[in-house]
Amino acid sequence: MAIKLKVPNIKGDECAKKITKSILTMESDAKVDVNVDTKTVTVDTVASEESIKQIIQSAGFTIEGY
Repeated sequence: MAIKLKVPNIKGDECAKKITKSILTMESDAKVDVNVDTKTVTVDTVASEESIKQIIQSAGFTIEGY
């Protein structure tokens, strides 16, 4: 299941790496794409959307509308 989230406080590649690492630490089979230009995170995973949101927030990022 692909989950696409708007993460407005992505600043650059370091943020993208941090988000990707956080998600892969919890969900090693996930496919993560962080687009710095559009400030979106797309995750293809079997995990729930709620758990992905919590991982991103735990990494210190906000999710638009959440």
